[in-house]
Amino acid sequence: MTPTMPALVLNGPGDVHLAEKPIPTPGPGEVVLAVEATTVCGTDLRIISGDKTTGVHPGVTLGHEIAGRIASLGEGVEGLAGGQHATVSIVVSCGICRACLTGREHLCSHCELIGYGIDGGLAPWLCIPARAVSHGNVIPVATEMPATRLALAEPLSCVLNGHRRHGGVNPGETVVIIGGGAIGLLHTQLNLACGAGQVILCEKHADRRDRAAAMGAVTTCPDGLREVVAEHTGGYGADLVIVAIGRNELAEDSLDLAAPGGRVSWFAGFPKGSTATITPNTVHYQELTVSGGSNARRADVHRAVEMLGRGDIEESSIVTHTFGLSQWTEAVDAVHGHTGVKIAIDPRC
Repeated sequence: MTPTMPALVLNGPGDVHLAEKPIPTPGPGEVVLAVEATTVCGTDLRIISGDKTTGVHPGVTLGHEIAGRIASLGEGVEGLAGGQHATVSIVVSCGICRACLTGREHLCSHCELIGYGIDGGLAPWLCIPARAVSHGNVIPVATEMPATRLALAEPLSCVLNGHRRHGGVNPGETVVIIGGGAIGLLHTQLNLACGAGQVILCEKHADRRDRAAAMGAVTTCPDGLREVVAEHTGGYGADLVIVAIGRNELAEDSLDLAAPGGRVSWFAGFPKGSTATITPNTVHYQELTVSGGSNARRADVHRAVEMLGRGDIEESSIVTHTFGLSQWTEAVDAVHGHTGVKIAIDPRC
């Protein structure tokens, strides 16, 4: 009889359950990870609910923020070793399209994503396809760290990609971050570490504001955001505004908060098919630069792993709860209910 393992499988919108899948053994060029932690993000909830369907395949094992250890290597795999702590760059690109050939493989027109169209990390073992292994998507860790910290490599890599896209932060600049979930708190830590003069974080939940304040941010609830920004910038506005929550009205609001010559990052994904009304002359006359940020390159994942290994990003204020795989419904409820910040699932339990 083939040995099996539990896996959190998506059958279709709203239809998710634990199912038994065969424990993978690596074929030529493949790598099997023993998963130690997979954190849950808002995209997982949108996949589960059916709000996100692009690139999602029925029958897939969910989970894309993955930390594990190399359990076994397929024939022909070089440069990796059993027992190495590792994470995964989830974008499995084609390697031959224009985006791939210009170093933007995360924008590949033919890519598949681990945890969306390829089995992910909400199972005790994960098989990484040969084409991903050959592209360098398995990223070993030089410095051992807690699995819940390493699992942040995926969201942090996305934050680093967005940071690069908007040009980073200059010493002394004022940064406004709208949304104090895990992504907002990662942006907070990153911008403070990079020399921002002040970070103003807007969040409706008091517990998350407290976490940002402990990191060194000025915090405010949404109703007071404009006044706080005016107070802390002498009415000039923020050099950089980051939208870390996908609400349509924030497209216009973020432009109004920016200083002349400022940058605006629409980092969060907005609801599928949604539209927003903006005043284009705000961009024109204030000479604003607006950018987006979607997924991450392998280089971003490498940098995220390095930062986490050095302790540049502190995870305990972000990854606040851990559940076993058998408790997945409680984990999802915790995310829905804004319990803590980032929820981890240990598939071994």
